Amino acid sequence: MNILTIKQLEKNIGNTVLFPVIDLEIQAREIVAIQCNSDVGSKLIQLLIGEMPVSSGEILLFETPLNKNLKNLIQKVGIVFLNDSLYERLTPKQYLQFYKQLFQVETDIDSILEQVGLSNKSKVKISRLTFSEQKRLHLARVLVYEPKLIILEEPDQNIDIESKMIIQKVINDFVANDRAVLITTSYLESAIMMSNRVYHLNDQGLKKVDVLDVEDKDSLKNADKEEKDQLEEQSIDNVSVESNAFKDTISMTEEKTAEKDVIEDESQESEAVLPTKIQVRFEKIPAKVDEKIILFDPTEIDFIESSEGISHLHVKGEVFPCTYTLNDLFDRLQPFGFFRCHRSYIVNLQKVREVITWTRNSYSLILDNSKKSSIPLSKGKLSDLKDIIGF
Repeated sequence: MNILTIKQLEKNIGNTVLFPVIDLEIQAREIVAIQCNSDVGSKLIQLLIGEMPVSSGEILLFETPLNKNLKNLIQKVGIVFLNDSLYERLTPKQYLQFYKQLFQVETDIDSILEQVGLSNKSKVKISRLTFSEQKRLHLARVLVYEPKLIILEEPDQNIDIESKMIIQKVINDFVANDRAVLITTSYLESAIMMSNRVYHLNDQGLKKVDVLDVEDKDSLKNADKEEKDQLEEQSIDNVSVESNAFKDTISMTEEKTAEKDVIEDESQESEAVLPTKIQVRFEKIPAKVDEKIILFDPTEIDFIESSEGISHLHVKGEVFPCTYTLNDLFDRLQPFGFFRCHRSYIVNLQKVREVITWTRNSYSLILDNSKKSSIPLSKGKLSDLKDIIGF
C-alpha cells in the first residue's frame, strides 16, 4: 500500500507556476528525497499537510484523500520544519514527555533520547544545547507518537557530522519498520546521501535523478573503470563470418555450376566480411558522492572546471568531482553544445548569457544561473566562439 500518493498535483501562485503537474508514490520502507528550491520545498510541505490549497490534482495519505479526513490523517504524519521552535526552558526529557502526554501514547522516552544521541543531555536545558543537538531533538519529537510517515525539511542543513550520522541511522531504522520518509532539500548532495531515490523539482516538473549505489571502495574503483570501458563507449561486435562458412558457400556454388557445365573461374574467392563495431552513445556524465555515483544529463551541467588534476562538475550551484579528464569530457560533451573556453574550463554554451571584455586580452563568460558564474575565456578561443555563435 502507498503511504503517500500525489496525483497530477499542480500549484500556481497568481500567474507564477510554482511547479507543473507532478506524480509521486511513496511506499513503506522507502526514503525519498526531493531536491528543490527551499521556498518550493516549504510550499510543497504545506500542500501535503493541507495548510495550502492545491491548484489541481490530489494528495492521498494511506489511499485516503487528504481533504476528507485531514485531522486523523495528519496525526499519522510527523513533520520537522527547517525553523521549528522549542520550549527552551524545558529539558529534552521534559519536552518529549510533554508530547507523550499530548498524544496519549506509551512511548519509552529514554529509548528515543538514546536513539538521537541525547541521553547524556536529557536533563540539560534545551537553551544550552547546540544547534545540531536541537535539530536531533526535533526528530525525537516526531518519534514520540510513532507516525507512519516523516517529512523532513532540510534535515542536515548546518549541522555537524555526528548529527548527520545519527539522523541518517534514525531514518534508516524508522523505515525498516514498514514506514516511510520524505525529505525536501535544496542541496543535491544531501538528497543523494540520505536517499537512493532522488528527484529534482522545479518549474519544469518532477524529474528522477539517476543514482547508483557502490557497496565498497573497491567496487567504486571498478565502477570508475567500467564507466570508461563500458558506459562511455559500449560497443556491440557483430559476429564475423568464419572462413569455413565461405568455403561451404563456394563449394555449393561450384557444384551447381558443374551440373550446368558453366564454370567461369573456379579459383575466384569471395572476400571475407570484416567485423563491424557499432558504438552505443551513453548520454550521462558520472560523478561521485562518497560511495554513490550520480549520473547527470549533459544539459544539467553549467560548466566544468579542472583543479589539481580533478574535473569538477558545476550543477545548479553545487560541485561534484568526476573521474574523467577534461579532454575526455570535452570529447563526450562537444556534441551537446559544450565549448572549451579555457585550458581549465569547459562551458555549456546554452548557459552563457554575456561575454564580458575586462581588458584588451581578458574576457569572461557570464552564465545564466543562480550564481551568475563568471568563466574565463582565453584570448585564443574568442575567435572560435565567434564562429560558433555566428558573430
